[in-house]
Amino acid sequence: MRKKVIITAAVTGGIHTPGMTPYLPITPEEIIDDALKAYEAGATVVHIHGRNPETGMPTSDLDIIAKIVDGIKRESDLAICITTGGGMGMTLEERIAVVPAFKPDLASCNAGSINFVLTRASKRLTPKFEWEKKYLESTYDLVFTNTYKGIEYYVNTMNKNATLPEFEIYDVGMINNIAYFKSEGVITQPIYLQFVMGIQGGIPATIENMLFMLNEARRLIGDFNWSVCAGGRHQIPMTTAALLLGGNVRVGLEDSIFIGPGKLAKSSAEQVTLIKEIAEKLNIEIANSSETREILGLKDD
Repeated sequence: MRKKVIITAAVTGGIHTPGMTPYLPITPEEIIDDALKAYEAGATVVHIHGRNPETGMPTSDLDIIAKIVDGIKRESDLAICITTGGGMGMTLEERIAVVPAFKPDLASCNAGSINFVLTRASKRLTPKFEWEKKYLESTYDLVFTNTYKGIEYYVNTMNKNATLPEFEIYDVGMINNIAYFKSEGVITQPIYLQFVMGIQGGIPATIENMLFMLNEARRLIGDFNWSVCAGGRHQIPMTTAALLLGGNVRVGLEDSIFIGPGKLAKSSAEQVTLIKEIAEKLNIEIANSSETREILGLKDD
């Protein structure tokens, strides 16, 4: 029998800026509200970043993350995935600090280094805050660094805190990185891969590339759970393809600020509702929170 599908909502991220959409949640209260709306719509995992509530700039401030985590936990049984990607310019220590501090159910673990380029978005941006254009333009000379030493440090930290690594796979070579750490015995928990598609500097968002990565992961890694997220206009087509192939899906305002061509999404919940409706039309069942924990092998909350 086909397993049920997990929907993750990534509600704010560190890519989009306030000048791009008035609906991007910035304050802890707005991020909590967006997460809970996504939960009501059918998401059982929420992926969170922190933002400065005054300017919307990505931040690793643990007090801000604490407010978000506490607010979500009080009102839901969502599995919480906290970023260790953070924002551009954050140190390794800043990025990983959330894991020992909060011991979340999951945390992102970027599986390799990548050119993560956002400059194209700056060309059509009317910024709301002074930092936005500089932030986006700086990525033209940025390597999002995730060395083998750093990845091992992240995985070991997550293992110690019973936090499941969600391995972010931006390109096919990163699958080989995970296979290496599995063979070395560094990875001790169930393997959960997230194929991140359509980022400038990463693998293009096509079904052919999705199949290629999936088959390579099966060949090199063996048993694993997997999910797909895709940037911008690719979000719904790629997550629909993932559904057809038996994968889990991630949607939300971190990955796309749109719900349709030229139409801004007013919340991550709108995107959750849409992908859930697509799944139901395909006779695919959506996992509830307890089933999500069982599928991924998460600790009891």
